[in-house]
Amino acid sequence: MNTWRRFADNYQFFPSIDLAVDLSRVDFPPGYHASMADKLAGAFQAMNRLEAGKIANPDEKRMVGHYWLRAPELAPKKEIDPDTGAKHPCRIGLEIEATCAAIKAFAREVHEGRVAGAGGPFRNLLLIGIGGSALGPQFVAQALGHPLTDRMRSFYFDNTDPDGMDRVLAAIGPYLGRTLCIVISKGGRTRETENGMKEAKAAYESRGLKFEPHAVAITVPGSELSELARREGWRRQFPIWDWVGGRTSETSAVGLLPAALQGFDIDGLLAGARVCDQVTRVDNWRQNPAAQLALAWHGLGRGRGEKDMVVIPYKDRLDLFARYLQQLVMESLGKEKDLDGATVNQGLAVYGNKGSTDQHAYVQQLRDGLPNFFVVFIEVLRDRRGESIAIDERGSTSGDYLSGFLLGTRSALYQAAIPRPSLTLTVGEVSPFSVGVLIALFERAVGLYAQLININAYHQPGVQAGKIAADKVLELQQRVVAYLAGTPDRKPAPATALEIAQALPPPSDPKFAGPADPETVFKICEHLAANPGRGVRRVGGRLPAKARFAAE
Repeated sequence: MNTWRRFADNYQFFPSIDLAVDLSRVDFPPGYHASMADKLAGAFQAMNRLEAGKIANPDEKRMVGHYWLRAPELAPKKEIDPDTGAKHPCRIGLEIEATCAAIKAFAREVHEGRVAGAGGPFRNLLLIGIGGSALGPQFVAQALGHPLTDRMRSFYFDNTDPDGMDRVLAAIGPYLGRTLCIVISKGGRTRETENGMKEAKAAYESRGLKFEPHAVAITVPGSELSELARREGWRRQFPIWDWVGGRTSETSAVGLLPAALQGFDIDGLLAGARVCDQVTRVDNWRQNPAAQLALAWHGLGRGRGEKDMVVIPYKDRLDLFARYLQQLVMESLGKEKDLDGATVNQGLAVYGNKGSTDQHAYVQQLRDGLPNFFVVFIEVLRDRRGESIAIDERGSTSGDYLSGFLLGTRSALYQAAIPRPSLTLTVGEVSPFSVGVLIALFERAVGLYAQLININAYHQPGVQAGKIAADKVLELQQRVVAYLAGTPDRKPAPATALEIAQALPPPSDPKFAGPADPETVFKICEHLAANPGRGVRRVGGRLPAKARFAAE
């Protein structure tokens, strides 16, 4: 088959969402799609049950309903108690609609100056969150923002790095009194977010400002954060529900509130996601772009994630899309156990940057190195809002070069000695509608792929394991500091990490029981000694076995 015929047979345009999918550079095995028919049918049925309100996350006994956020009329009218099986009236649809209306009203009040800070009308927003609670809003801000038209500038505390927070505060500068803080946490006990909130509050107070009139919470009603905001008189609260995961929260208040405050068309974003959901419910893979993606991922990685997914959007506005997809895909699909309890260690690694930056970065390895990947190219047809100048004697524009680099890289990869497969997604422009389409497209593709490989995409036990391990380290740090501080009558002599670990008293909480790990003790002491005022100093020695530590 010649390349034109192959392209024509494997290119499909979906007019209602202005999206084209090109699979002509994917070599499916003969009979592949027929062999996957039963599995795909099962995946469609599972997705239908999910959207109908079936308990999808047995760990937390909750539904998964991010699809209802852009189609409230589809939310279940009855909610089933997972413990008793009893049915109760469900007001989810009404709550979604009321929240969206409240977001628009609040954004209008802020833009008109009726809601203002101590320094005057709000001109900045500081979003404090972690994971999807920050990645989604950051991606949308980068995709839709413009420094000349944004109603508010956006800043982020998206990590518990003190230096990172200092840099953000320095960028805000003297305008903290005109900065609205959005604190996002389902329960209020997410440590990174809680730390960021406390750092922000301290920054306001250090400048003689009250934090509370500048603060908005997005949280589950009745949560610790909700109660804190109520007691302290925060400016406003908006709900997030337990059936919305962080990585699928962009069409909830998590994404819509910052987008509305920045002046973006949130109705357009929701419309793109809603129409894409409609298209991707079709139970025929030829007419369903998400099913096409899921089947391509499965075929290229043999259902085991054997090839990494490299996401390369040829548009600066989509620069953060690969990072956004890293969480959506890897947190959803990276699982030790399948739905039957068997150990499978599944996953699909995602990385990427943007074109044509990659021409001068890792495309060299993609072309000539390990063939352990496939590429998802994202093409945007519209170059800019206005006309472009010619930049060479042929009359080519900068956008022509960008398009040429995309097509050239795509061809060069597939024509290599070992062909490098790719698929290409094409949208007409970057707009609120198209961003909503891309978000919904990959959400559905992840859900379908998870069913094809028989795993639960909607829980994250590995993340919880990391939090537990971090708590254990911090509890050990507390004991180390207390031991080195000694008593008023007796200070321990400088000691090595091994000596400290052996001398520590047992923890008071049985969940932290067990001998102290000398390696962790060394890392704790090394970190504390590097920071002033932490109560620990190094007394000679650089190597772990020789270094000694004492109280400051």
